[in-house]
Amino acid sequence: MGSDVSTVLSAQERVALSLARQGMMNHLGVRLVSATEGRVELALPYNDKVTQQQGGFHGGAIGALADIAGGYAALTVAPEGMEVVTIEYKINFLNSLQGGEIHAIGQVVKAGKRVIVTSAEVVHTDADGQRTPCAVMQQTLTTVPQTY
Repeated sequence: MGSDVSTVLSAQERVALSLARQGMMNHLGVRLVSATEGRVELALPYNDKVTQQQGGFHGGAIGALADIAGGYAALTVAPEGMEVVTIEYKINFLNSLQGGEIHAIGQVVKAGKRVIVTSAEVVHTDADGQRTPCAVMQQTLTTVPQTY
């Protein structure tokens, strides 16, 4: 947004606008479930774009969803006019399941002036509503000026 805009966006609006610009996330079918200050939940439905050779959710798709959920949680606490980029993340894969959808819940652990640490939990939900942990992630991000 340009500096002439005086309206401050809510966390939900800020994340939704940024997510709409994410080509990869749109290609995979990621949707925003909720966004509040310091916490973002995203969902990814099972489909043939996100599977590995045995039919389960691919680790790359799980990792990407965790990365973006943590990143958007960080964005909600970043100053207006700033974006965030991932410096690094560490992920533990717990299960790779089929069907249903996975949800990643990103949360800010600590927000500094230049570095933000987040965590994300990825959970699979099957057709019966049963929830199974898929992955846990810890992430470090930094703020950068928004260029669009």
